[in-house]
Amino acid sequence: MVVVAITLTAAILVAASLLIFTGVRKNSGTSTLNAPAQQQRLRHAHLA
Repeated sequence: MVVVAITLTAAILVAASLLIFTGVRKNSGTSTLNAPAQQQRLRHAHLA
């Protein structure tokens, strides 16, 4: 049962990430170029 739960959660996480990734690419192709910069800003904000 534990293995089944782990595989289910992993599959859900992968599916969700794929949906988000494709959605972001479809909505705005230019924002994907700015994604790394935004992630760096978020990291700096969390550190500060």
